[in-house]
Amino acid sequence: MSSTISSIASTSGSTNAYQVDTKSAATKQAAAETKQAAPANDVAAVYEKSPAPTDASKGIYSINKMSEADRSALVNQLKQEEANRMESFNKMVMDTVLGQSKSYSFAAGSDDMWKFLASGDYTVDAATKKQAEEDISEDGYWGVKQTSQRLFDFASALAGDDEGMMAKMQDAIKQGFKDAGAVWGKDLPDITNQTLDATNKMFDDYFASKKNVEGSI
Repeated sequence: MSSTISSIASTSGSTNAYQVDTKSAATKQAAAETKQAAPANDVAAVYEKSPAPTDASKGIYSINKMSEADRSALVNQLKQEEANRMESFNKMVMDTVLGQSKSYSFAAGSDDMWKFLASGDYTVDAATKKQAEEDISEDGYWGVKQTSQRLFDFASALAGDDEGMMAKMQDAIKQGFKDAGAVWGKDLPDITNQTLDATNKMFDDYFASKKNVEGSI
């Protein structure tokens, strides 16, 4: 379970770092000037709009209180949503860097892909830049709010209302962000650190709530 959340955290850290770099990347002038409305079935280098947060995340610690079966179902749902999102993201990256990498041999989602993106040695079109801006906005899929909530929801679904397991989940998320920094090969942007801080705050609040309950007994 720890490896699952650690992997998800590492991907989240790397992905929102990419969004920041893409937001500031130079756009392809020709693409910006000649861009036409794409056919409905042509996703090109733009990935799908961010889905809304899951209903389960609306109640404070409601996920922790779910039955094991319901939590297992939620884990599968969250993993599928994440997989779908990353599949779309990886396609967008491959479409973007195709022909731009001097050694286009890396696989989608590989460390080499992240290192190439971290180099900033590529350009993006206006639509991709706009999508990146939306995705790291306050309510964007890779923004601080949604990403931290998603990570906490994953952890809660995996651990249940077990403080020891929640502590392990928190450690795994921290390790995941550390791994993202190692793969990225340079300092991660502020949004990534803010995301980890926001996630840790959720854990701290959870542990504090447990102490408050114990103290009131």
